[in-house]
Parts: sequence; structure tokens; C-alpha cells
Amino acid sequence: MVANRKWSSVCLAVVLIVPCVTGCGYSTARPFPTDIQTMHVEILQSREFRRELEFRLTESIVKRIEMDTPYRIAPRASADAVLTGEILSVRNQTFGDEFNTDRPREIGSTVAVRFRVQDLRSGTVLIDRPRFVYQTSYIPPVGETFATGMVRALDGMAEQIVESMESDWSTQGQPVD
Repeated sequence: MVANRKWSSVCLAVVLIVPCVTGCGYSTARPFPTDIQTMHVEILQSREFRRELEFRLTESIVKRIEMDTPYRIAPRASADAVLTGEILSVRNQTFGDEFNTDRPREIGSTVAVRFRVQDLRSGTVLIDRPRFVYQTSYIPPVGETFATGMVRALDGMAEQIVESMESDWSTQGQPVD
């Protein structure tokens, strides 16, 4: 009887421990293509007459690539791929006014960009997004400003741009002449 209990305890331990150690076959690695090792991010252009948005978005994209991807940032001459882009527009819309002051209660911001990732070795365009939109909002009565809203919008945009790199690029690309 005692040997039977020991055997039961050992079996139970194995049943509980083995799945924890071996896992279910899922990986926590993100599905970035592995044929690219280094990437260069050019400073984005801007059609907006707002200072430094293109620099802030470029910086956010570089930080996201460094944090979230297996790629290293490199000079253009030694990079496998290059990301280029342009801020197309930044629009604000008021969602409601304060009754007493007639000041905006909440403001929504929409940022639209165009970007492209190109393999510098073959000339193939890996990703081409002619219009990529991100929306956020900020609340002036609690002290948030346009700058606060733009930081949130540009960081969110950078995150989505880097997330769009999580795919099989080999099926998307077209050589550029």
C-alpha cells in the first residue's frame, strides 16, 4: 500500500512537472524574418508645419526596433534594409467643450504617415504602406497638451510600424528599378 502511494505520487509529479518544463510547443519569440540582421532608419520627412515631429517619430521607431526586434541599427552603407517615410498629416478634432469655459474637454489627434522598408542588398521593397494612420486623444482639463498627445501618438505609431515588420517579407516584396 505504501509503495502504491509512492508510485502514485511520482506519477502525479511527473504529470504536473513535465508539461511545465517542456511547454506546449509555443514560442514567445516574435515572428520577425531572420534574413535581415541590420536596419537603417532614415530621418522621416514631414509635410506638416509642426516642429520636430519627424525627429521624434524617427527616434521612437529606432527605439522600438532596438527593443522589440532582433535587428540592429546600422549606418546605411552597412545595413541590410532601410526604413524611409514621411509624415503626411496631423489632424486634431475637439470631442466636446467645457460648459463654463468653452474650452475643449477632449481632443483627438490623427497622425498619417507613409513608410517603406527596402532590402538594400536586392533592392526589393519588403513593406510599402502608402497611408498608415494612428489615432489617440488627450485631455486638456487634466493638464495634457498637444505635446503630450503627440508623444503618445508618435510612440503608438512607431510601435505599429515595428509590429508591421512581423511577417513573412518574402511574399510581399517587389524589386524596385
